[in-house]
Amino acid sequence: MIFSLQGIVQELTPTYAIINVQGVGYYVGISLMTSQTLTLNHETLIYIQQIIREDANLLFGFNSRQEKEMFNLLISVNGVGAVSALILLSTLSLSEIAVAIMSSNSALIQKAKGLGTKTAERIIVDLKDKVQKFGSIEGNISVPVDNKIKDEALSALEVLGISKRMSEKIADRMMKQNPSISVEELVKQILKNI
Repeated sequence: MIFSLQGIVQELTPTYAIINVQGVGYYVGISLMTSQTLTLNHETLIYIQQIIREDANLLFGFNSRQEKEMFNLLISVNGVGAVSALILLSTLSLSEIAVAIMSSNSALIQKAKGLGTKTAERIIVDLKDKVQKFGSIEGNISVPVDNKIKDEALSALEVLGISKRMSEKIADRMMKQNPSISVEELVKQILKNI
């Protein structure tokens, strides 16, 4: 079982990365959260969850053990596959997922593309007692979701070489106009307005 990979990021997209470990390129499915922490042609260490099926040997990578743990909890729920779990991890932060589950907020979970009402409710029922520790990973639960979304968007833009100072005012303006904006949409809007 592969626990982690340390190597050069040979290819990078929002959904997968190729990690070159001593000449061998590993195709690793990743979330947007992990994608934002990687830099093309730089060395990285990512935690791996290997899923072996009859027809495939799949690798999923995470920038933290906590994200990997949340992924494993999500795929343990009947009806939630690896792709759905990655989409949820790309849509919400770990603490947002935990708070949504603990507060039975299925509408927030359903913001992830492809997760319907029944699946969201199943996630809440199955994981309610298992996610408390994730609620405080990224600070206090009472910290507004807005700040997390803004921080993630600004870090993604920094990875692209855009300074935090340049994008912060635009981010504040966009978030006032649309308080429930997603990280991806905020990044797009900032890029359009720079």
